[in-house]
Amino acid sequence: MLLEVLEGPLLRSVREALSEDIGTGDITAALISEHEIATATVISREAAVLCGMAWFDAVFAELDTRITTTWATKDGEAILPGQILCTLYGPAARILTGERTALNFLQTLSGTATLARRYADAVTGLAVKVLDTRKTIPGLRQAQKYAVRIGGCHNHRMGLYDGILIKENHIASAGSIERAVHFAREAGPGLPVEVEVENESQISEALAVGADILLLDNFTPEALISAVQLVNGRARLEASGGVSLENIRDIAQTGIDFISIGDLTKNLHAIDLSMRFNI
Repeated sequence: MLLEVLEGPLLRSVREALSEDIGTGDITAALISEHEIATATVISREAAVLCGMAWFDAVFAELDTRITTTWATKDGEAILPGQILCTLYGPAARILTGERTALNFLQTLSGTATLARRYADAVTGLAVKVLDTRKTIPGLRQAQKYAVRIGGCHNHRMGLYDGILIKENHIASAGSIERAVHFAREAGPGLPVEVEVENESQISEALAVGADILLLDNFTPEALISAVQLVNGRARLEASGGVSLENIRDIAQTGIDFISIGDLTKNLHAIDLSMRFNI
């Protein structure tokens, strides 16, 4: 996912974030002269993978085009505690107004990228792809999915409009896997159809109606191996549920194609960053 594609959603999220923080005006920044110029540096307090430069820069571009940012690193690079990430120069009051919003984007997206890098590293050398899910922070889906890719993992569908995933409740509502797949093919011609299955009987049923991908929910490694043997290349296989950094490599070694992990975007740890001023 290129940043050019994200330009519209990026600007919308930045403007909404600034609006909720500034409201009717930054009262505290009003104490500082509009003519006061400052230099500020952003420093990392912990090791991480940097992500979110474009969102950070967009915050200050929205506030005052006189603010310049010089980066000492870039998205995707490993950063260390105490490392200077960038230096800002411009009107002090406007830098102070944007400080928290800009850092919020940078710390959140860096947290997402950092966790994704840990999962990507855990399956190094294996053919499996680690995928994210739709369990994202509201309003930041495209940003977090960008961060997942920066961290070395991959994106599942962006939303309900660009991929078909038939889950347990869809099957129950349609009446059967066969009927659900039939309706899905009519609703989204040309899109691959993925079906969540819970046992070998459902695997066979999904294969019989030509499902492209099977989502194996909460299967043990032994059950995954059996599923790989049963499917024998007739569909791609995705494991999900109960995946952690401790067990992901065991799951990946069963021969499946994908592992999807909600924690990539749901249970992230925002990276500790700070901004220091020199006025």
